[in-house]
Amino acid sequence: MKVTVKYFAGIREAIGCASESVNTTASTLADLRDQLIAQGGAYAESLARGKAVRLALNQVMSVESVALTEGAEVAFFPPVTGG
Repeated sequence: MKVTVKYFAGIREAIGCASESVNTTASTLADLRDQLIAQGGAYAESLARGKAVRLALNQVMSVESVALTEGAEVAFFPPVTGG
């Protein structure tokens, strides 16, 4: 299936793009994250397990166990602080 992946803030800067279309066999957000990590380089560093990364599916904050669907929009971003 094909999904759109968007990256925000420091993740976007590290990876070097704001969004991309990804072909995947992932069934959950966790599987997609692991697929991206497996690409190595900036993906592995920015999305590594143990790093604080928030996820949204179709513009709704989600946990990694949520199922992916064809054409979904997935967003990865670091936690945001304000003041």
